[in-house]
Amino acid sequence: MKNAAIHSRIDLETKQKAETILHRLGMSPTEAIRMFYTQITLRNGLPFAVEIPNEETERALEDSRAGRDLERFENADALIDSWK
Repeated sequence: MKNAAIHSRIDLETKQKAETILHRLGMSPTEAIRMFYTQITLRNGLPFAVEIPNEETERALEDSRAGRDLERFENADALIDSWK
């Protein structure tokens, strides 16, 4: 029997973006939250890794946000070809 409620505040932009994705997946926000809580229960923790980025990753994130040292590709094939 479903008889408990969850109340949370989130910024509007994040809510709208997430709900757009959920709609494309054919899910309601309630179903997504229920799945999230079920996975927490089954895994006895969060269903994804939560880590503080190391210094190298933090620098890469900062560079990316600032638009520094970025490579751009026409498509995914061009990106994959660059690895060869």
